[in-house]
Amino acid sequence: MKLYVGNIIYNMTEAELSDMFTPYGKVLNAHIITDQHTRQSKNMGYVKMGRKQGMLAIAALHDMYVNKRHLVVREA
Repeated sequence: MKLYVGNIIYNMTEAELSDMFTPYGKVLNAHIITDQHTRQSKNMGYVKMGRKQGMLAIAALHDMYVNKRHLVVREA
């Protein structure tokens, strides 16, 4: 299952994004979208994990307040 993760902080790394989802199951891939020219984060990313684990992560993390931001987590 591929999850969209929005409203993340600009300096979050892919490892930190993966770590945020690890308590809910094995993360297969975590990717933060960046601008091609500036390489700055576009404030969003994608996480790939199993369907059951993904549903748990959505339930736990969607609208959670992390680093002064409300996360958006949904199926991509």
